[in-house]
Amino acid sequence: MRKVIVNEWMSLDGVVQAPGAPDEDTSGGFEHGGWHLPYFDDLSQKRVVENVNEAGGFLLGRRTYEIFAAYWPNASEEEQVMAEPLNTRPKYVASRTLSEPLEWQNSTLLQGDVPEAVAALKQEDGADIHVIGSSQLVQALLEHDLVDELRLMIDPLVLGDGKRIFREGAARRPLRLVDSEATTTGAILATYAPAEG
Repeated sequence: MRKVIVNEWMSLDGVVQAPGAPDEDTSGGFEHGGWHLPYFDDLSQKRVVENVNEAGGFLLGRRTYEIFAAYWPNASEEEQVMAEPLNTRPKYVASRTLSEPLEWQNSTLLQGDVPEAVAALKQEDGADIHVIGSSQLVQALLEHDLVDELRLMIDPLVLGDGKRIFREGAARRPLRLVDSEATTTGAILATYAPAEG
């Protein structure tokens, strides 16, 4: 049985929207795109590379899929440590608007009910499935108890508004800390798993 591992860059107040670039996701009038990049250091970069390389496949929402599909197939030589696993390993895409065939190699559109499709993927043999970004998809996975680990980089920054993976009024979900480490920029790398009770 495979785990579903969620990887998110998050502000201290829980925002995960558009961490990488100003124009990454301006929906809802979000004006803080690119907020995460100043908090990267060697430790956090090493962790990102490790996470991508250990994944047996990737589970992506439509917006994250489209951003990645436009970028990673054309990545520079220096970025191949990330690009190679992202380009060659299976990608499972949750979308109501995309249709097959998907252009990015090894990409498959999840069919039918997404939580049911993800539960079926978890039953397969192989390495764990990693979710990157994809805030709406992560919300659905959390609501259906399909997340086995949350790997968060929590930046010392309050954004005030933006998309979050933990919905207002969501069910109580106790977590246990599996691992944590501070970066040189004051961010926290924290891994959580569901706790009993």
